[in-house]
Amino acid sequence: MKFNTKVIHGGQKPDPAYGAVMPPIYQTTTYVQTSPGEHKGYAYSRSHNPTRNALENAFASIENGNFGLAFGSGLAAIDAILKLLKSGDEVISTSDLYGGTYRLFTKIFENFGIKFHFVGMENASNIESYINANTKLIWVETPTNPMLNIIDIKATAAIAKKHTVLLAVDNTFATPYLQQPLDLGADIVMHSATKYLGGHSDVVMGGLVVKDKDLADKLYFIQNASGAICGPQDSFLVLRGIKTLHVRMQRHCENGKTIASYLAAHPKVEQVYWPGFTNHPNHDIAKAQMGDFGGMVSFTTKGNILEEAIKFIEKLKVFTLAESLGGVESLAGHPASMTHASIPKEEREKIGVVDSLIRLSVGIEDAADLIADLEQALG
Repeated sequence: MKFNTKVIHGGQKPDPAYGAVMPPIYQTTTYVQTSPGEHKGYAYSRSHNPTRNALENAFASIENGNFGLAFGSGLAAIDAILKLLKSGDEVISTSDLYGGTYRLFTKIFENFGIKFHFVGMENASNIESYINANTKLIWVETPTNPMLNIIDIKATAAIAKKHTVLLAVDNTFATPYLQQPLDLGADIVMHSATKYLGGHSDVVMGGLVVKDKDLADKLYFIQNASGAICGPQDSFLVLRGIKTLHVRMQRHCENGKTIASYLAAHPKVEQVYWPGFTNHPNHDIAKAQMGDFGGMVSFTTKGNILEEAIKFIEKLKVFTLAESLGGVESLAGHPASMTHASIPKEEREKIGVVDSLIRLSVGIEDAADLIADLEQALG
């Protein structure tokens, strides 16, 4: 089944009760049992819910996995992965990553004796020198947030397999429309489904997909035991969002290319970060492992002046100044004071998150209107 068909039909079947095409919202906590422990597959909705299960099947299908899990947020999904570890274990993470992930790693799990190494992974060979007997997980974002760095998933997977280490890939920015990390050797794919999978800025959710049953069983146990699940209404909304993922992503990519090219030619712009440019450091890797280059664009204004960046963002009218990304509407953010504020300034600036950096989530509006908005704000 081709991807554009999978997003609509993959892992789905009509509801057995009345043949509903869309999975119904099973807004229930519990289910009747004919005898203690005897039921129709559902006992309590923290453990299983038909609407959530339909979504989890869809997650697995679009990522070419065998098992999907849905959580109350992307961070809840990452939290479940980290709970596979124990005190004394070590994690190698990309140094350029979402601020909330960095906060979870350093402010929560470091307190439980897990050690994190933050490494520039644009050259995958940098990873190997950090691996030791305690290394249990490699954490990758690609493209990274917010610098749009590209990490070679296949090369990183080869290193992970060589040392029997789990490889988890945050695929939020690319989505399975553009890249499928499990096919490139990853063990776990993570999504903030709040973003492109939901696609309409109306639900907070996280997802995991794996191929291995033993790993899936461990994660299902953590999901049930820790209880960070999503509700049936949210499951329904993300299922609906997934059905238009392919058409939305096509427009996100088209508009992203247009906006990146416009900014690169603007005299008030210092540098544009977008993996579709041939001078991007890992453009060839992006071209090999991605179907297109996405709708995320970051850039810096001339002079690295905080006040100039803030003034630009405040003048935007079509782009909305807001947290998050991946919705149908275009959003603009200032990573240093918003999404990455939890990362110390000196650490932020090492990876390029300077005061003048602006991150755009390019939506699916008419590109001419988006350019006109940027023009007036830069003018």
